[in-house]
Amino acid sequence: MPPLASETFARAVDHTLLDAAAPAAAIDALCDEAAANRFAAVCVFPWWAERCAERLVDTDVAVATVISFPHGLDVTQAKCDAARSAIAAGARELDVVLAWGPLQDGQEQAVREDMTAFVGTAHDEHADAIVKVIVEATKLDRESLQAACRVVEASGAGFAKTSTGLRGGARVQDVSAMRSALPASVRIKASGGIRDAQSAAALLEAGASRLGTSSAIAILQELERDAVA
Repeated sequence: MPPLASETFARAVDHTLLDAAAPAAAIDALCDEAAANRFAAVCVFPWWAERCAERLVDTDVAVATVISFPHGLDVTQAKCDAARSAIAAGARELDVVLAWGPLQDGQEQAVREDMTAFVGTAHDEHADAIVKVIVEATKLDRESLQAACRVVEASGAGFAKTSTGLRGGARVQDVSAMRSALPASVRIKASGGIRDAQSAAALLEAGASRLGTSSAIAILQELERDAVA
């Protein structure tokens, strides 16, 4: 595996802070770090989306927020309303949790209709909105993961995302399986437990193009140390 360049890593990062106890000062610091390092996005709870959008207004860092997090079991209307609210607040990337329990129960069509309605709402509200569908891959068997990928593709979402990080982190085998099951037009975000450069590089090599991590600064520092060693 070739060495991971710090610039490549930085442009793949969704700088993430999903700690319910995080204060405003920590959110501001997250934004400032993302802007200074030219990360792709910050990822926060909807409560903070407007604050982040205002702080990042003169940068190319996107604001991402989570929807129906962490279970994916809000009804479709609630998810769509949340999308409208988040986009109005300035979010341009929506990380929505797939109803993976019902999917695993055989309700693929219902889950597809749910996600298709959500993506349609996001794109109606803002044509450039990016939807990342969190499939919670660590909880799915192979057949269910393939069904989840079919749902993501059919919905029109831009990304399939491995996990919330609350039920296991990003795994290379999941990214590889998702990359094989999805068309090239659907990108992959790996998220959860990415704490070092080796893990980041392996996930990108497997087919991820975004990495959701709260350890981005530490990983970037590791890459920069390695570059001068």
